[in-house]
Amino acid sequence: MKPYQTIPICEDGDPLVPIASDRFAVVQPHPYEALGAPYGNQSPYYLRAAVLAALNQAQDKLEQQQPGWRIQIFDAFRPLAVQRFMVEHTFLAQVQARGWVAQALTEAQRQAVMAEVVQFWAVPSDDPATPPPHSTGAAVDITLVTATGNPVEMGSPIDEVSLRSHPNHFAASAIPCEQRFHAHRILLSQVMESAGFRRHPNEWWHFSLGDQLWAWLRRQETGRPDFLAHYGRAPVDLWVQ
Repeated sequence: MKPYQTIPICEDGDPLVPIASDRFAVVQPHPYEALGAPYGNQSPYYLRAAVLAALNQAQDKLEQQQPGWRIQIFDAFRPLAVQRFMVEHTFLAQVQARGWVAQALTEAQRQAVMAEVVQFWAVPSDDPATPPPHSTGAAVDITLVTATGNPVEMGSPIDEVSLRSHPNHFAASAIPCEQRFHAHRILLSQVMESAGFRRHPNEWWHFSLGDQLWAWLRRQETGRPDFLAHYGRAPVDLWVQ
């Protein structure tokens, strides 16, 4: 169990609503759907209504600082079955990167790989008290694109399982291009935090508002124990077509 999973959830029933593709840039085809992730009739481009409203505020802030730039949505709502699929996919990719064979792993090897994977991926828990952040509809993976639609350089791709994914990995670098990477990460964080979001400690691209991770981070910032999660795992009846 991760520390944030101890935060109580007080579900407020905010519906899942579609993200407007004319307001934000959207990665197409969706990267997990392209891998065969089982979304069924559900879409990854949904968020809780209040979370989407805050994301619009962040986009407004970005446009004030960088006219024409847009937030690009990589991933948002993630059904539990997709979370499970992606954890297994990432686990196997890390096994193969080491030159190992999945069927021949020792228990120590299996645990070592999984320990690395869960630094970046939440365990696909069926327990309603410990939902993966994306399954709540309150978490979003994003980057930035310029006014011409070109990706803004961030120094590492989304979902990379490495130290480069840590938000401040390039903070102390004297290399000019790495200084730019850090400046872009800071810009992204600033516009998102201005709208109330908080960033995952290990992932420059992951932001949430109202889930357990957000509440835990707010407690760390303020020292106040009264921050609760507003959102648990999003039920089907909260889906707005």
